[in-house]
Amino acid sequence: MKFNETIGRYRGIASIWPLALLVMTLTVVACVGGAASESPTPAPGSTGGGTGPTDLSGKIAIDGSSTVFPITEAVAEEFGKLTGGDVRLTVGVSGTGGGFKKFCNRETDISDASRPIKASEVELCAQAGVEYIELPVAIDGLTVMVNPGNEFVQCITVEELHTMWSPQAEGEITRWNQVRPEWPDEPLRLYGPGVDSGTFDYFTETVNGEAQASRGDFTSSEDDTCWFRESRGTTAAWATSAMPTLPRTGLA
Repeated sequence: MKFNETIGRYRGIASIWPLALLVMTLTVVACVGGAASESPTPAPGSTGGGTGPTDLSGKIAIDGSSTVFPITEAVAEEFGKLTGGDVRLTVGVSGTGGGFKKFCNRETDISDASRPIKASEVELCAQAGVEYIELPVAIDGLTVMVNPGNEFVQCITVEELHTMWSPQAEGEITRWNQVRPEWPDEPLRLYGPGVDSGTFDYFTETVNGEAQASRGDFTSSEDDTCWFRESRGTTAAWATSAMPTLPRTGLA
């Protein structure tokens, strides 16, 4: 699937905002007991104020998308305050795919995702007897950007993104003037989320026509802040990200 939208500069960042590149972020919650337990509700006529957040105790393990991580981290912090610290919450970032692997293996109670669960993951959960519900928590915009010091890229087309990121570009498209002849003959350095990321799945499907179809010679990490720091160190850098990560990197 190809699009002809042009991506323009905004505050030193090239942002892509067509509707086709909006991503629904999800939280998948296991329908199993044992994560956090409630104290029994007092019988009618007995003393006691009933159940509430302060009556909860136990552990809740969360993992998955770095896109959803800022939301989950904030919710976990507030939930910890409400429960008086009696519920231990751990929030990991192993990417959407990595999170689903742990979730379907019963290692976590909640799985953050920046894409819907795949059929293969549904089957994996079914084999393990894991039942779940999906809760949409946000609509996210996928963003591509250049280093603020890069002055020659003011806009770029999705077709040019395909030229940069297609599997055939690996080892071949290595300089900016190969993407657009009027751009300088400078090294093209690419940064992006890891292959377990839902953002990576969505970007490659939209730009290259197939999820996971991409060149492999780029710097990647499930921790978006790592490659943000790297990309800011060179004016020829190009990066892709989900929007919620930008405030944590100082680029928004």
